[in-house]
Amino acid sequence: MTDANEQFAGLRKGLLEFALLTVVSGRTVYVGDILATLAPTPFATQEGTLYPLLSKLRREEYVDYEWVESGQGPPRKYYRLTDKGGSRLEELAAYWRRLTTTLESLGR
Repeated sequence: MTDANEQFAGLRKGLLEFALLTVVSGRTVYVGDILATLAPTPFATQEGTLYPLLSKLRREEYVDYEWVESGQGPPRKYYRLTDKGGSRLEELAAYWRRLTTTLESLGR
């Protein structure tokens, strides 16, 4: 039998933007925070996946960042959701609710 992580990898990858915007919406975070938040979830990922997605979201003006000095090493980029990103997150959440409702009604 195929492992669920492998079986649903495409679905999870498609939802990663939604998950990432959700994480960033709650607070200003750096990549380590994001990875730690996602680690115990089905959206666990690596820096090699996260950085390109964050760059894409920044180009689309859904997130922005600021450099913050760190007492434990080099400065860190702290990401935050922009107003446009908040609107995008609301759109994704509404679409997700519509999909869920549709799937539930199909089974009736």
